[in-house]
Amino acid sequence: MKYFYYWIALVVFIIDFITKRVIETKLEINEKINVIGNFFIITSHRNSGAAFGILQNQMTFFIIITSIVIAGIVGYIYMNRHSGKPMLLAALGLVLGGALGNFLDRAWKGEVVDFLQFTFGSYVFPIFNIADSGIVIGVGLIILDTLLSMKDENKPESNGDNNDANKQQPVS
Repeated sequence: MKYFYYWIALVVFIIDFITKRVIETKLEINEKINVIGNFFIITSHRNSGAAFGILQNQMTFFIIITSIVIAGIVGYIYMNRHSGKPMLLAALGLVLGGALGNFLDRAWKGEVVDFLQFTFGSYVFPIFNIADSGIVIGVGLIILDTLLSMKDENKPESNGDNNDANKQQPVS
């Protein structure tokens, strides 16, 4: 269990790596496979930017920022592995695995392989990959952990003396 959160990162990284290599070897760029009608489509796509295609062709920027983020997450998980915050650390493991997956693509090929496409009516959600999913789920869990921690911090402490029946009432 000592390295559990790193194992989560490794699983996300491996699944991301395998699925991207399958897409690269089996599909031409822009080739599509309808999985569930027009709702879920496997689409071979390349992205040289960030989420939703922003900051195209900024590889040096992404490599520097991602390196800093990866180092920070690895260090934070290591320093806080006994903190009693498993949801937060698991979430960071998901983010770490996703960051490593996309980092490898950017450093190796200068672009990220995306392939998961969902369509909601006339809206086509930007194409993404397993690494992106790990990052988004991880960030969602970090937000949830933060909200739950804030809720716990705002609870009044109970020491058994809060019951009005136990308090002596002044005699008039």
